[in-house]
Amino acid sequence: MRIGALLLLVLLGGGLVLVLWVIGAYNGLVRLRNAVRNAWSQIDVQLKRRHDLIPNLVETAKGYMQHERQTLENVTKARNLAQQAHGVGQQAQAETELSRALSNFFVVVEQYPDLKANQNFLALQEELTSTENKIGFSRQAYNDQAMHYNNQIEMFPSNIVAGVFNFEKSEFFEIEDAAERAVPKVQF
Repeated sequence: MRIGALLLLVLLGGGLVLVLWVIGAYNGLVRLRNAVRNAWSQIDVQLKRRHDLIPNLVETAKGYMQHERQTLENVTKARNLAQQAHGVGQQAQAETELSRALSNFFVVVEQYPDLKANQNFLALQEELTSTENKIGFSRQAYNDQAMHYNNQIEMFPSNIVAGVFNFEKSEFFEIEDAAERAVPKVQF
C-alpha cells in the first residue's frame, strides 16, 4: 500500500509539473505573439505617418509640376493602395509600389528648381526622409520579433504546445526585389 501511495504521489507530481510547463510554454508563446503584434503596430504607425505626409507633398508640388499630372496621380494611387493593404505580405508589396512611385516623383522633382527651393516642400521632404528611416527601424524590430516567435513555435518542446493551441507563424516584412529594397532618394 505504501508503494502504491508513493507511486500515486510521483505520478501526480509529474502531472503537475507537466501542466505547469504547458502553462508556462503557452504563456511564453502568447507573450511572443503579442510582441510581434506590437512590433507590427509600430510599423503601422510609421506607415500612417508616411501616408499622411504624401498628400501634402503632392499638393505642394502640384503648383510647380503642372505638366507631371501622371506622376502625381501615380503617387496618390500607390498611397491609396498602401492604405488599403491588409496583412504583412500585402502591405510589403503595396509599400514597395509606393516607394517606387515616390522614387519616380523625386526624379521628376529634380527638373523643378523652384520647387526644390520651396521651404514647405523641403520641410515635408525632410519629414518624409525621417519617416522612411523610422519605417526601416520598425521593420527590423518587427522581423526580429517575428523570428524569435517563429523559433519558439518550431523548436522542441514548445512546438508541441504551439501545435495543440494552433499558434501560427508570423510573416516577415520583406521586399522581394533587391532593387526595390532601396529607400527612395529624397535628397537634392
